[in-house]
Amino acid sequence: MNRNPFEHNYFIGYINQVTPQYVKVHFPSSVLLKSFVFRGEQYNGGLVGNYVVIEGEQHGFLGKMLEISLPENERLELSEKSFQNKEFHPTGKIEILLSFDLFNPTEVEKGLNSLPSVGAKVFVCSSNFIKGYFKGFGVKKENTNPPVFSLGCLTYDKSTEVEISQQAIFGRHCAVVGTTGGGKSYTVSKLIEGIIVNKGKAILIDATGEYATHDKQSYSATPAILANSAFFHYTNLTIGDLFVLLRPSGQVQAPKLAEAIKSLKVLRVLENTYLTSTNITKVDDGFKVKIRDGIEELIKVDGGTVTKENQLMRPFNRIYEQNMVDIESFNSDFDIRLLASQIIKECIWDIDKNDHMKWGGRNDTHLNNCISLILRTKSLINNPLFDVIFGFQKDKTDEGELTTEMQKFLNGDKNLLRIGFEQVGYDFQAREILANAIGKNLLEKSRQGDFKSKPVVLFIDEAHQYLNRSVKDEYFEMTRLDFFDQIAKECRKHGLFLCLATQMPRDIPQGTLSQMGTFIVHRLINPFDKDAVENACSSANKNSLSFLPVLGAGEAILMGVDFPMPVVLKVNKPIVEPNSATPQFVLP
Repeated sequence: MNRNPFEHNYFIGYINQVTPQYVKVHFPSSVLLKSFVFRGEQYNGGLVGNYVVIEGEQHGFLGKMLEISLPENERLELSEKSFQNKEFHPTGKIEILLSFDLFNPTEVEKGLNSLPSVGAKVFVCSSNFIKGYFKGFGVKKENTNPPVFSLGCLTYDKSTEVEISQQAIFGRHCAVVGTTGGGKSYTVSKLIEGIIVNKGKAILIDATGEYATHDKQSYSATPAILANSAFFHYTNLTIGDLFVLLRPSGQVQAPKLAEAIKSLKVLRVLENTYLTSTNITKVDDGFKVKIRDGIEELIKVDGGTVTKENQLMRPFNRIYEQNMVDIESFNSDFDIRLLASQIIKECIWDIDKNDHMKWGGRNDTHLNNCISLILRTKSLINNPLFDVIFGFQKDKTDEGELTTEMQKFLNGDKNLLRIGFEQVGYDFQAREILANAIGKNLLEKSRQGDFKSKPVVLFIDEAHQYLNRSVKDEYFEMTRLDFFDQIAKECRKHGLFLCLATQMPRDIPQGTLSQMGTFIVHRLINPFDKDAVENACSSANKNSLSFLPVLGAGEAILMGVDFPMPVVLKVNKPIVEPNSATPQFVLP
């Protein structure tokens, strides 16, 4: 970094007013202003929007020029002839962004403990000085070699490269927002490119397939295109996920569904362990469980399901208690094709009225109440849309199972895994449920510490399709799909970072947006979208957001917790461009 930010040739004026919100600069002569409008290529757009530095007694100050105006008496005299022949005395309004040590400009102080004094000199900030700050944003002193990448250049000065540390961008989660055509897709590709350059790992949930251009690159793992080459096996779903899919009512259906899943999991444990266990014996009508020496009791199995009607509870409960960790674990297994039949067998009285060691007989009232659940279960399993997504007719070990592919990616040397949703239908909220289940899987991995040593950035394109969603059942009970919200609130410390891309930030839960430490904001016109960003980002003040409606394609405001000041930049085109071009009308 240039250690002398106050170059005499860049002098423009003196501070003549100081307020807590801004300061004003007096230009002694309009000649100074003209010289910077036309001096060299870097200031050929005028000073508004440019950075300036102010010389103090112990601190220097970096600011942004917000406006330039003439005093009222000079404004009335303004004409083409007078502008060329008369000397004017403009004034400018400057927003103070940060302060720095006067003798060591690399030392940036967060917050403004002091302000410039009236009469302080103001200079245009040189390119070499300002770009040295960008690399240091978000980097701790003990990190001597942080990964950085070039994101773009300043809008008013194409020669000033904006290099940002990867920690500053993703360390507190990131959101890329803007209207259609504003450049979000290019920015996401550029961020992915930065991770790849630094040998990091990124998982991309691609809603439309526009990032398929990355699939054949050497850094990419084999794409997992759901409903085509990949599937998310139903055994990776939690009971909560299955409840979302099957939507049982709370009073009767939910307990029966939970018991049916539990029974099938116990049966799977029996099938997997009886050959190696001395306490379990397979017989024609089920499995005998050794209770103690000389005493065995039967778990009756009929048609691949557990029969409980008038059967002893003890052997079933014994197996459940001995294998509770596996049965209740995230990866427990059962045959979902038998679920409807098992629900029917769960419609019994809790205990036999004559023998409390046994379950009771058939309960027709419960069975009648579960008819709709049984029909939904059969419909789900036989629905080709859900079958191809969740692999109801497949084994978990079959090729293309998504959690297996994700683990291969995490253990391998590739840098990008694209999870393609382009062939997943929009019916029955399949996309939202599937994305939520993937979020749950990654959340569990992060809690287990899988990303501590090798952090992963999870990109979610078109994030408004998956966040702030809920599923409503026939009884008007609502279940929120909120695992991405939990990732935003919990997983930073576990090494799993979110990067959301959306054109409608107002549809993202405010609690999730408030967890985003970095915002890359492209053109926004809708006032509700602007308000959503302003409310979520502490550094997003009205002066910065006033530039949003006039930003061009690819231009954005970069701001966040680790950025002492907002940066208006032009994002560079990525090497691998997404397929996001707008189709053109042509004559036939």
